[in-house]
Amino acid sequence: MTLDPVVLFFLLGLFAALARSDLKLPPALYETLSVFLLLAIGLKGGVALAKTGSPQVLLQVLLVILLGTLLTLLAFAVLRWRLSRVDAAATAAHYGSVSVVTFAVAASFLARQGIEAEPQLTLFLAVMEMPALVVGVLLARLGDRQQLRWGQLAHEVFLGKSMVLLLGGLVIGWLAGPKGIVSLSPLYIDLFKPVLSLFLLEMGLLTAAKLGSLRRQGSFVVLFGLLVPLGFACIGLGSAYAMGLSAGGALLLATLCASSSYIAAPAAMRIAVPEANPALSLAASLGVTFPFNLLLGIPTYWMLTQWLYA
Repeated sequence: MTLDPVVLFFLLGLFAALARSDLKLPPALYETLSVFLLLAIGLKGGVALAKTGSPQVLLQVLLVILLGTLLTLLAFAVLRWRLSRVDAAATAAHYGSVSVVTFAVAASFLARQGIEAEPQLTLFLAVMEMPALVVGVLLARLGDRQQLRWGQLAHEVFLGKSMVLLLGGLVIGWLAGPKGIVSLSPLYIDLFKPVLSLFLLEMGLLTAAKLGSLRRQGSFVVLFGLLVPLGFACIGLGSAYAMGLSAGGALLLATLCASSSYIAAPAAMRIAVPEANPALSLAASLGVTFPFNLLLGIPTYWMLTQWLYA
């Protein structure tokens, strides 16, 4: 199986950084690309949702919220073998949460093969951010009388950039419908993969910068970042099968479960659990799990999906 070209852009950035090239993308461009991707994913999901609205979606959303909670608790239980409570809780929040870019690469993987997925997967992407962050904070504060600024945390979770853009794009796409979005298609639909390739080039550069932290954190973090996504993907596949999702939807849900956040979770944990070590969480999520999912994880999850749905 040949690698998706967008993944090759990630490898280019990784190689450039490891070879100590002076290749850099302007910070403003990185922010612009992230805004574009979040809006584009939301818009596409909203348009698809407008075509096939279903009362089952609400029940599925509730199940996905429970799934995000379960994954966070499982990650915390594993991490507590070696880490302090606050570090285990903060890292578990990263792994109960999701990666928008990994989701986009999985969607691109399906598009290359002409396989469709349910539109509500974009909605799942948005709602799975929330329970992990809240549960992570609760686990960190369990037995601690220190008061937490819940209002500030709620603002970060529900009104953070990623949530506003994802849900905003979803609502706009749903209200506009397939006909209303036609004029925006040349930008948000046709240019999606080229923009994703530039974003992954930058992600390759960032990932290389986190590899040094892995040497300091030890083999436990590496093993956790490799093995836990595989287990979580299997939980996601089983959940998708139980919900009656198609094979394409199952792959996307498995990828969401296997992914880890490196945007929303670090921001929320910095506010809610400032004493946690952010290098630990980012080394695992961005240094191990993110490249693993892009290079090996998504094809592996697809093989498992095909076996389950055969």
